[in-house]
Order: sequence, then structure tokens, then C-alpha cells
Amino acid sequence: MKVLAAQPKLVELVQDAILAEIASGKLPPGARIIQEQIAQELGVSRQPVQQALLVLRNLGVLREAPGRGLQVAPLDLDHVRDMYDMRAVIEGLAFRKAAERNAKRASEEGPALIAEGRDAVAAGDVARMISADMAFHSFIYSLSGNPMVAPAMETHWTNTQRVMGEVLMRDERPRDIWDQHEALLQAVMAGDGKKAERLARQHIEQAADFMIERLRREQAPA
Repeated sequence: MKVLAAQPKLVELVQDAILAEIASGKLPPGARIIQEQIAQELGVSRQPVQQALLVLRNLGVLREAPGRGLQVAPLDLDHVRDMYDMRAVIEGLAFRKAAERNAKRASEEGPALIAEGRDAVAAGDVARMISADMAFHSFIYSLSGNPMVAPAMETHWTNTQRVMGEVLMRDERPRDIWDQHEALLQAVMAGDGKKAERLARQHIEQAADFMIERLRREQAPA
């Protein structure tokens, strides 16, 4: 972890840093969370760490450890499925509205995000792949013109990062979803809201099937 400078959103930065460690596998399921160690590594006091840990516990990313303290919770596949079902609906709305309201901006700024995603896959950098995926979807949320979309998706992305991290780290050749992202962007750029919504739902549903199948395989007894 790198040292963080004091900022108004310090708790969110600490939360993101802890989540990144979990998604990258540095803090696997069952790992105990040591507040003092995290505070020292990030160069912050214990207070923002405590607040960030409370948020992650409430989101189900962490749970009470035997004895005392917290540990990383295992992924619940039923919860993952429910999460992706919700994402499919919200993402469909976001892509449809983006196509209807901001096709021009999508044409101007979207291709660079696609290129970054492809570069991340080529480099085999899991953290960068997750970041590029999040950046693309966040861009669409902003294009939707609906200020409620991004906050509604925040909780889902917290758990999505974990799912993506656990699957991508175990794949010798990570699944390349950027052809799908490019098709989605093309629909938005064309102003075709119905197509954009249909492709977005398909994209999320296919991602859910793929991720859950891989996680179920990992969790199956040897």
C-alpha cells in the first residue's frame, strides 16, 4: 500500500485501499484485519481506518473474526448473483440514457477508455484491468445524465471488484470483455438507446454467469 495524503475524503481513500488489497488477493478470505498495520502502511491515524472498516463490514466485505477483530469474509455466490441481477437493470438504464442524451461526448471520449482497457488486458495487470472496467462504466453513468445512477451502483461495485479480482487472478488468460465494451460504446455513440440497453443487460448477465461458474469451481471441495 502507498502512503495517502490527508484529504477530506480520507475514509473513502482508506476504504478503497483496503478493498484493493482484498481484490488483489493480498488479503484473502479469512485474513485478519489489523488496524494498526493498515494505518501505518497508509500513513494515516487509526480513526479513518476504523471508519473504513465499519463501512466494509456493513457491506459484507468483512465480518467478525473469532475472538475479536475483523476478517475478510468469503464470497457468498447467492449474494453475487443477486448483485449482478440488480446491476443488469441499473446498467441497462444507464446505457440507454447515455445513448439518448450524450452520444456526441461518447464519441469524443469513449475510444480512449476502450484503448486503455485493451492495453490493461495485454499487460496482464489485474488491478489495471479492474480500474479500466470501472472507469468505462463510470463514464457511462456520467453520460446518462441521471445523478442517482452512480450512487446506486457504488455498493455493487464494492463487491464486483472482489469478484473480478478473485477470478482474474486465477485465470491464466483473463477473459477479454473489451469487444463487448466497444459494441456497447458503438450503440451509445449511434444514439441507439434500445440497443445499448439490451447489450448492457446481456453484458452483465454473461459476466455473472462467467464469474459465478469460476467461483463455484474454486469453492468446490477437491
